[in-house]
Amino acid sequence: MMVRVGVIDSGGPAAEAGHALGFAPDGSARPARPDRLGHGTAVAGMIRRAAPGAAILHAQVFDDRPVTSALRVAAALRWLAGRSARPDLVCLSLGLGADRAVLRAAIAEAVEAGLVIVAAHPARGGPCYPAAYPGVIAATGDARCGWDEISQLGPALFGAWCNSPERGGGGMAGASLGAARLAGHLAAIAAAEGELSSPAAARAALARRAGHVGPERRRAG
Repeated sequence: MMVRVGVIDSGGPAAEAGHALGFAPDGSARPARPDRLGHGTAVAGMIRRAAPGAAILHAQVFDDRPVTSALRVAAALRWLAGRSARPDLVCLSLGLGADRAVLRAAIAEAVEAGLVIVAAHPARGGPCYPAAYPGVIAATGDARCGWDEISQLGPALFGAWCNSPERGGGGMAGASLGAARLAGHLAAIAAAEGELSSPAAARAALARRAGHVGPERRRAG
C-alpha cells in the first residue's frame, strides 16, 4: 500500500515544491519555497527511511527561522485534512507553548474525521500543543530506543529513536526527531497492514509494539 504522510514543518527541497503549499503569517496559502532550515527535509527523510515508498506532502509553516504560529499550523492542517487524497497521517515535529482556540478547533475537526496526527512533545516541561490535545499521538525522543524500538510513556505519549548523543548521534536530535521517527513507524505499519483506520487504532498499534513501558530514567548529572 502506498502511504501518504503530511509533514507540517519548514518544507522540503526544491524538487518537491510542486506538491507542497506554504502558509503565510495570516494563514493564507502561497506557493511553497525550498526548505531554508533543513528541518522539514530531515523529517521527511526519516519517514522515508522507515517507509521507502511513502509520498510526502509538505505544508510549510516555517520560513528562515524556526518560529511559527497557531494560525499557520491550523491552516496547514486544514489543507491537508481537506485534500481529496488525504494523508494517512500527519507529522508535526513542532510544538507551541500556548493553547490557542484556532489550533484546538483544527485539531478537533481532523481527529473527528479520523486523521492520525503525531506531534512532538518534550520529555520534560509543561503542556505542548498540539501534542497535548485529545486524540493526538504525542511523541518524544527516548535514548533507550534503537531505530526499530518504541516506548510507551503514557496513554498517548510514545518515545522513539531520536539520534540521541547517548547512542552516538550528532546534529539534530530530541523530541522533533522522535516525532518523525514515530511517524515513520506508523507509515511502515500502514504500508504493511493497510490504512490507519483511526487515531485510537494507531495508538493501539504503537502500544502493541512498545518494548519499553514507563518513563525513561536518567541519573542526575
